[in-house]
Amino acid sequence: MRSERLLRPAAAAALTLIVAALAGPSLAGGKQRHRPAAGADDKPLVIGHRGAAGYRPEHTLASYALAARMGADYIEPDLVSTKDGVLVARHEPEISGTTDVAGHPEFADRKTTREIDGAPVTGWFTDDFTLAELRTLRAKERLPAVRRHNTLYDGRYRIPTFQEVIDLRARLSRELNRRIGIYPETKHPTYFKERGLPLGPPLVRILKRNGLDGPRDRVFVQSFEVGNLRALHRKIDVPLVQLFDEEALAPYDFVIAGDARTYADLATDEGLRGIARYAAGVGPWKNYIVPRDAADGSGTPTDFVERAHRAGLLVHPYTFRNENQFLPLELRKGADPNAYGDAFAEYEQFYALGVDGLFSDNPDTAVAARDGL
Repeated sequence: MRSERLLRPAAAAALTLIVAALAGPSLAGGKQRHRPAAGADDKPLVIGHRGAAGYRPEHTLASYALAARMGADYIEPDLVSTKDGVLVARHEPEISGTTDVAGHPEFADRKTTREIDGAPVTGWFTDDFTLAELRTLRAKERLPAVRRHNTLYDGRYRIPTFQEVIDLRARLSRELNRRIGIYPETKHPTYFKERGLPLGPPLVRILKRNGLDGPRDRVFVQSFEVGNLRALHRKIDVPLVQLFDEEALAPYDFVIAGDARTYADLATDEGLRGIARYAAGVGPWKNYIVPRDAADGSGTPTDFVERAHRAGLLVHPYTFRNENQFLPLELRKGADPNAYGDAFAEYEQFYALGVDGLFSDNPDTAVAARDGL
């Protein structure tokens, strides 16, 4: 997802202050209109966030394949565009953090500064490269200080196209004898539209060409913006998911249109009912469901899940990770922010709160927590 929240220094200093176990969460329920593609035995979906990003460099075929083999119901490619209009899987249009582009002298002159969602970003951008040029690059671990073991795989994998991810999904479904779903996110659609490379048309073409444009085809399409989801709602029948960033922020298409609403406004009952007119679900940052207190511990669970269900929406929060720095204070173990904490307790709480699925960098942990293994 868009936001990466590493442990604050004050919270890191408090790692050894492990407090009592989570108070038992109140169950949230609600009748749902949308049940397009449940997980195994109608259990909550486990969505391999960028594949199995906790174990392989994200958005590589190796990461997606590992996620499926670990039991993920869906694999999630973030989609950006090349200069020649091909959809490829990268976390952002700027690729210096996820590829070896900085080590290619032939591309040194393409380093530039662009504005992404109103903020300047300096680096190399996918829309300045043809697919053939991107094929000369190799993926690398985006968080090497956090996931040192993933750096072992730096340089092994190339950037996959969306079509290659779909083809892999079909092969894995045959190999594993179960239907693996695909959960693409359109990344910064306003940026790409302004660059003359709108993401919606090629996404629709590829889904239709592969027979993946219906409500039962185990496909979700997600976005942090609203307008592109509304447009997709008119063109394809797959369930759409409205993502939520932090409450004070706003969808960038709202910002440029002068719409004063924020994600907090979309999270109201009225906002959720509005989303239900074009989407089947919401993908909130997990703090909408279990907020953090001033010490970075778990606060009292909210009624977000219950209210979204009342509006007829599925709820797929993000992002679940095993490392201490991504867990609430009371679930951290030891002083190393990159060591694993009690991730099982966090998963179990969210499952008990009634989520319909969740995004995980460690899908094996998410599956084991869900299935009681």
